[in-house]
Amino acid sequence: MTALAGVALMSVPGKAADCDITVGLVMELTGPAGEYGQAGAKSVEMAFRDINDAGGVINGCKLLTDTRDSQSQGNVAVDVAAQLVQVKKVPVLIGGIISSVSIPILTSVTGPAKVVQVSPASSSPTLSALGRDGKTNGVFFRTITSDALQGVAAAKYALDQGFKKLAVIHVNNDFGVNMVAEFSKAYKALGGEIASVTPYNEKQPSYQAEVTAAMAGSPDGLYLISYPVDGATVARQWISQGGVAKFLLNDGMNSKDFIANVGDKYLEDAYGTSSGTSPTPSTDYFMKNYKEFSGIDPSNPAADRSYDAGAIVGLAIAQAGKPDSAAIKEAINKVLDPRGTVIHAGKEEFAKALALIKEGKPIKYEGVIGPVSFDQYGDITGPFRLWRIQKGEVTTVGEMTTADVDAIKAKIGN
Repeated sequence: MTALAGVALMSVPGKAADCDITVGLVMELTGPAGEYGQAGAKSVEMAFRDINDAGGVINGCKLLTDTRDSQSQGNVAVDVAAQLVQVKKVPVLIGGIISSVSIPILTSVTGPAKVVQVSPASSSPTLSALGRDGKTNGVFFRTITSDALQGVAAAKYALDQGFKKLAVIHVNNDFGVNMVAEFSKAYKALGGEIASVTPYNEKQPSYQAEVTAAMAGSPDGLYLISYPVDGATVARQWISQGGVAKFLLNDGMNSKDFIANVGDKYLEDAYGTSSGTSPTPSTDYFMKNYKEFSGIDPSNPAADRSYDAGAIVGLAIAQAGKPDSAAIKEAINKVLDPRGTVIHAGKEEFAKALALIKEGKPIKYEGVIGPVSFDQYGDITGPFRLWRIQKGEVTTVGEMTTADVDAIKAKIGN
């Protein structure tokens, strides 16, 4: 992991050409979300490589990244983001991965500075609320669905798998608190029972006390809302203390490290939801080429949507015609124009996109996660992937569409 983090940090040449454009990346290269941040950084670099190989964004100018490590901590993230925005004067910032990093960057740095921020994987409903409350200056976008929707999908999936009475252990941050709130409303309305809700603080050597508290009420399974490192510690503790080896997991637990550290034999009844994809030729391109570029498995939860974040930002810079944040903000939806020529991932497709932009013609980028569009708060809608762990591998077993989720919300009055 350290070696990969070093590669990401060293991705910018020492001296850029006069017209090259540097985009700031704040990624969780280390800490509990380090696995995601490393994948996210490499995905953005791959998207920028493909655009550069296609001819560059403005008169052949290249896209560069200046990547900083948030260490999975909000205060560190604010510090490094401020350096990028206030000192380096980057016109766009991509990051963070987790909501507890993205939110303080938005409220303390990019929002006040009116600098575009695109998060590949921060799913907290708080980010939508900040937009509705007029606190973002409209500069925030994300290529993942909100947990306000995922909580509903997870509740329905849990009951479909026979989880009628769940204990919940969740990371004690904005993401974890909101995910529990959204899930609990839907789960109870659909007939489920919450036996206990126990928050935990990150990076503890033991979670014995939390697991003991969570076992109250004799639940028939555990909903674990966590990240791979701490999540594995909690899951092992749960099993060692006699907890039922049946788990519901959030999207970030779709992780080979988590499975290896817990032991696949204990996870045969582990189910999860993730912000899904609608496969396109971009999906095929990414799945075939990402590992060779990055050394990271393309199934990493942050990888696919980080490529799309990079591609959308790069194409928007080309569309804007200048490295100006206000112009880039307006250009983002223009490269997703439903009337435009469909563009997919990769050098050849981006070359076509850049030519169309130069001719003043509209384009519609359809990415690795599928066709997306942003609403006025920078949110996307999309399907949810339903998965389970079998023989140490994450297997997709179904999908829940946005329409499915909306129908459930209407039914329960959520």
